[in-house]
Amino acid sequence: MPCSLRFTALFALLFCAAAHAEQLMITWPADWEVQALPPAADTNNVRQRAVKNDANGDPLMVMELTQTTLEPEHQVNMDAVLLQMRKTLQKNFASAGYQSACNKIHDSTLGGLKALQTTCKITQNGNHVITQTLVAATQGSSAYALSYAGPAEGYKANEAEVNGIRASLQLSKP
Repeated sequence: MPCSLRFTALFALLFCAAAHAEQLMITWPADWEVQALPPAADTNNVRQRAVKNDANGDPLMVMELTQTTLEPEHQVNMDAVLLQMRKTLQKNFASAGYQSACNKIHDSTLGGLKALQTTCKITQNGNHVITQTLVAATQGSSAYALSYAGPAEGYKANEAEVNGIRASLQLSKP
């Protein structure tokens, strides 16, 4: 698959959950390009995405965070949510001719909150082409979904920076 087509597929297949939020702000490092996202049908939705490109303008990493406000008294089954996110990701990649293998859903953190996480390695014709991580967390009346992906070498090279962004997130706490 040509390089530019592979990166187009990366953007097209980057999974993101729908979001709804009061205020969500991420301080992106200077070398990340914040992308304008189309307004959501629900005006309360907030979603932020940024891309880190290489010198040629090809994406090394795409990162997106969404937030949704939960209905009062709604209890979220985080295992089921992350399992559905992973299943959707795998189906989307499979429909584009990729194979994927994801690790077991495990405990993690997101902006200081307890979270669940899984990472998927995406291959094509046996070659590792993309790595994508999905993270989900809840706090009070808010649920958060973080997705970040990059070509295999870009993901590995930027993983420490992404972990720093994750740790610096200030997620709203009621």
